[in-house]
Amino acid sequence: MTTRLNTEVLIVGTGISGLLSAIELAKRHSVTMLTKSQTDKCSTSWAQGGIAAAMDNSDIDVHIKDTIKNGHDICNTESVSKIIEQGKKSIDLLIKHGVNFNSDGTQLHQTLEGGHSKRRIAYHNDNTGEEIHSSLLKKAKESKNITIKENVMAIDLIGRKETFCDGLYAYDEINECVITIKANIVILATGGASKIYQYTTNPDTSTGDGIALAWRFGCTISNMEFMQFHPTCLYHNSEKSFLISESLRGEGAKLINPNNEYFMKKYDSRVELAPRDVVARAIDIEMKNNNFRHVYLDISSKGKHFIHKRFPNIYNRCLELGLDIAKDPIPVVPAAHYTCGGVKTNIKGETDCSNLFVIGEAAHSGLHGANRLASNSLLECSVMAMECCKNINQKIKNTNNKVLPLWDDSYVSDSPDENILVSHNWAEIRKIMWNYVGILRSDKMLHRADERLKVINKEINEFYHTHRINTDLLELRNIIDVAKITTKSAIARKESRGLHYNKDYPGTNPKYNKSTDVNNTKKDFIMKIVSKA
Repeated sequence: MTTRLNTEVLIVGTGISGLLSAIELAKRHSVTMLTKSQTDKCSTSWAQGGIAAAMDNSDIDVHIKDTIKNGHDICNTESVSKIIEQGKKSIDLLIKHGVNFNSDGTQLHQTLEGGHSKRRIAYHNDNTGEEIHSSLLKKAKESKNITIKENVMAIDLIGRKETFCDGLYAYDEINECVITIKANIVILATGGASKIYQYTTNPDTSTGDGIALAWRFGCTISNMEFMQFHPTCLYHNSEKSFLISESLRGEGAKLINPNNEYFMKKYDSRVELAPRDVVARAIDIEMKNNNFRHVYLDISSKGKHFIHKRFPNIYNRCLELGLDIAKDPIPVVPAAHYTCGGVKTNIKGETDCSNLFVIGEAAHSGLHGANRLASNSLLECSVMAMECCKNINQKIKNTNNKVLPLWDDSYVSDSPDENILVSHNWAEIRKIMWNYVGILRSDKMLHRADERLKVINKEINEFYHTHRINTDLLELRNIIDVAKITTKSAIARKESRGLHYNKDYPGTNPKYNKSTDVNNTKKDFIMKIVSKA
């Protein structure tokens, strides 16, 4: 069964970028939002730490320098400046829409995280993302111009490929049908792709859907080799993706190994407050060299009163799991956390394709370079949403009068083996990426991953084109595309820089002071210089 839907603005994703865009655009336009699961199953609602923002002009240049230094010389300096200059404005807008940050009256509390030279992280307890998401979602649901459709997953974009986007096909999981959606404007705010790895701090929805959609449509994808691994994910049998916020280290928590040895001083003079790539790599080396299953993060010296007040959710969740962090160190391991690459855009979210915008973690605006500075993610999401909306309000003029073709699945069949194939390939892809395209890499490991992914890709594509779709199969199709791009991009970078560490090329090479740009229409992987304007 197929159906049609028309809308002025179509937004895929209900995280901070999608919701903030919907709220701002709904002042003038009708907006339809899609989420493949429930509205709160997104990385925004899981974010703990906060949002980095220079709240006075004296800090803007310092924040810019911290970001560029942390990005290892391949940030787009124009994007960095424009985004950071709007930090206070983005905080003010979020507060206007009901978000509560910890404060004394009008004075925001701000904490410190790795890579920052001063306290500039605005936060709400230790569940900033949940506060932002619930506040924006409430505001969106109050708008008569916003329609939110849950359990509806984008399949592919429709339009004049490589030039103009007219809408997309979407799978309605509840009604088991495909919807042909026509839109004047399409915004992909689908989040990152950390779920391509076996271990991640992200929700199950982080399968790189927007990146895969845009790549198949003809957009350029940039810097996918830079996958950020968060240093401290809780190591626990029954809790696979619980993040232990970087804010704990900002407030004085120390890393020790199972031999009760304080080890970070061996790796970096900034110790626990070194950038995430440094800390994650140090933990990974410490574990592999000593055959440790995990290390520990110890904040017990701060005392129960401070810990319970500053980190109530982390404290209570760990206590539910039998761990009193006011007394005991927390077992932690690195896990895939944030996609620094994505669909190549400017800060307005404009892509290679007219009428198609990508914002938030799915985009590559040039802010993060080779390693994202802690809490710059929510900043990028909010500023890109603001800039995208201003741009769209100037551009939407005419109704899209085209009649788009309906989805045709008359030639496909059902298969009793579908669940087996999907689950097997899903697990194999994530293990390949973790083992061969992880924190530490080598040419041999990367080429081995590339060859194995080619075989899996062929099998998935053959199955996709001959069998009836469902959400699991669509996600599998997306993660194989993103895994291929990530691996090819890593092979192309013959150096070590930031989050990409290749043992065969341990030094940074000025030749690769570039972004890795991938374009599906050219069928190749090209290194292009990033503008330093």
